[in-house]
Amino acid sequence: MVAVDLPGPVAAFLAAYDAQDTGAVRACCAPDVHYEDPLTPAPLEGVDALTDHLRAAWAAFPDGRLEPTGAVPRTGAVLAAPCKLVATHRGPVGPLPATGRFLVAHALLYAELDADGTRLWRVRAFYDAYGAATQLGALPRPGTAGQRALMVLQGFGAARRRL
Repeated sequence: MVAVDLPGPVAAFLAAYDAQDTGAVRACCAPDVHYEDPLTPAPLEGVDALTDHLRAAWAAFPDGRLEPTGAVPRTGAVLAAPCKLVATHRGPVGPLPATGRFLVAHALLYAELDADGTRLWRVRAFYDAYGAATQLGALPRPGTAGQRALMVLQGFGAARRRL
């Protein structure tokens, strides 16, 4: 794990995630927090929606932890916190059943703090969902015959172009 000086709300959020503590999530997030990531079909509004989303993540990855991976640049109330999820897939994620596979997913939490600068107000988590799906065995790894077959099924490479 990288030793990083994290802003208070980010450190609190990472610790709350690791402890699977919804009370701590409520303490470090504004009540009207807005959150989104590649698995949210629409932005989540409010701390209740966020904690429901996190409970599902904790059920799928019960040993999951978010580790900081670098410095957190900040301009005023806006910051970007690089981290990684390290976990074992033990429960379903949407239609994907538990695989028992280990996952390392690098992410970036792009966040805006509340007016007091003490809680997370708007948060977007960016990560490579395709990369995570390949680690979990849901999608073929790049460059494999499986990936080429998937591309043909999607209509890429099904017909040769004439020059």
